Amino acid sequence: MQIIATDIEDVQIIEPQVFEDDRGYFLETFHLRRFKSAGLPHVFVQDNRSFSVKNTLRGLHFQITHPQAKLVQVISGEIFDVAVDIRPISPTFGRWVSAHLTEHNKRLVFIPAGFAHGFCVLSDSAHVVYKSSDFYDRDDEGGILWSDPAIGIDWPTADPIVSAKDDRLPVLSDIPPEKLYNPVKAP
Repeated sequence: MQIIATDIEDVQIIEPQVFEDDRGYFLETFHLRRFKSAGLPHVFVQDNRSFSVKNTLRGLHFQITHPQAKLVQVISGEIFDVAVDIRPISPTFGRWVSAHLTEHNKRLVFIPAGFAHGFCVLSDSAHVVYKSSDFYDRDDEGGILWSDPAIGIDWPTADPIVSAKDDRLPVLSDIPPEKLYNPVKAP
């Protein structure tokens, strides 16, 4: 397993070791001891899977009082995956990083608690799976408008397919700090 740094120190791209032969391939997508030794000591409590068609944009989502670290991967297709720092006291608050995740590169991205997450589908369709460090709670949802001009994410499509709910999310500057990341309550 190789860890690839991003422009925001805590968000990491993970390149797993792939064992390939004529039959196909095998890889480990999570190994607690290896993750701990790489400085990613999270225990995950929930697995999620989504299927989306080309140009679908999901996000930017987070949980308010039960923030989730996530380990994201693509099992078919390809996506442009984004993490936005929503930790009010962070020197990188409001900045974003992205990772290109595909079924072929088999990379994963580790997004710690304190980040909003979203992605855009680049292929005809994509199956995305991710682990979360806390349980999903509909009443604890938060979100940021995907097109927030102050964040300035360079999405790979000009006309994404966005849910009505995601299209009505506030911009980051309209969200009070207490409705963002609270490290006292973080895992």
